[in-house]
Amino acid sequence: MTRIAYVCADAGVPVFGTKGASVHVQEIVRAFERMGHDVTLFAARRGGEPPDDLREVPVCSLPAPPKSDPAMRERATLAANRSLRRALNRHGSFDVVYERYSLWSHAGMEFARREGLPGLLEVNAPLVLEQARHRTLVHRATAERVAQRVFAGSTALIAVSPGVATYLRNACPAAGDRIHVIPNGVDPARFPAERFERTPQAGCNGPFTIGFLGTLKPWHGLDVLMDAFVRLHAETPDIRLLVVGDGPQRESIESTAIRHGVTSAVQLTGAVTPAQVPDWLSRMDVAVAPYPASSDFYFSPLKIHEYMAAALPVVTSRVGDLDRVVEHGVTGLLYNPDDPFALAALLRQLQHDPRLRHRLGAAGRRNVLRQHAWDAVAAGILRLTHQEPQRNSEACTA
Repeated sequence: MTRIAYVCADAGVPVFGTKGASVHVQEIVRAFERMGHDVTLFAARRGGEPPDDLREVPVCSLPAPPKSDPAMRERATLAANRSLRRALNRHGSFDVVYERYSLWSHAGMEFARREGLPGLLEVNAPLVLEQARHRTLVHRATAERVAQRVFAGSTALIAVSPGVATYLRNACPAAGDRIHVIPNGVDPARFPAERFERTPQAGCNGPFTIGFLGTLKPWHGLDVLMDAFVRLHAETPDIRLLVVGDGPQRESIESTAIRHGVTSAVQLTGAVTPAQVPDWLSRMDVAVAPYPASSDFYFSPLKIHEYMAAALPVVTSRVGDLDRVVEHGVTGLLYNPDDPFALAALLRQLQHDPRLRHRLGAAGRRNVLRQHAWDAVAAGILRLTHQEPQRNSEACTA
């Protein structure tokens, strides 16, 4: 049995919440536990009660940042490294420190280095760039120095996508072969064969339903999805759009639906728990991931893996490495980003061809369950602990 300290010091990731990042934390912890390992979770934000199967996982709560101006909040979050350091020391000996990279946390990797342990840093996004672009980042130079410390101090950098790996190679050239791409996964037990292996004639009990799952953020391309749906609805008024999730773009979706008179055809569920996701996916006929064009696309979309596990034909934009995740004409369909006409054409094609829907959905399900189960992801992560725990003393940039 391996004792694992799992560190999630990002208050924006409630470890028992409903966000994709929250699901990622929960699934990795589950997979470690299924493998017989002992996990202690160090978290800045719990986000509610844990699921029943994670209630026995010890959770050490880290200080939450104050609700104050951004500069003070950043300083307080950086100061929380002292609390993390004390907590790791207090909870006894560990064999591995596994951390989800956050803007201000460096104590986890430094604890691992001091104790001579493998320090595995999971990097999901170029957070300095993301925070400066989409939110507020007052102390950018400090955030960059923290990134330098944790990138250089880890024994392995785990990138969830090739895009993140490219960012890490540019930010930390000295990392070299310490960078490993391990994409997100899916739990096959949540998508049992008896429920999700559909027949060519199977579909939802009702109108043709186009679905989207995820947090409603500007970078998810929901404006393009709404544009395509409005066009299709004008041709076939009984089609439906099911949006599972919540977020800042909800108001824009609702106002677009009102403006075009399609409110009765659009259902927004609000936030749902991970346990509820399979049921909502079972109500869809096709599922969409309409990401906009980006020169530095770095996502490893959890939603696409879950769409596939639910045997749904996936329609997504040809951006980043999504053409490796979805093979056009085999496991889904691809279109050029920011093109609602192209998106509408593919959805129209799937609407009128149930056999194509079945073929794409069945192939996607086989692919994702064979290659992207969370247990395989966790095993790949822990294989990195067998490498010699060497860190690079050369500085990285961020």
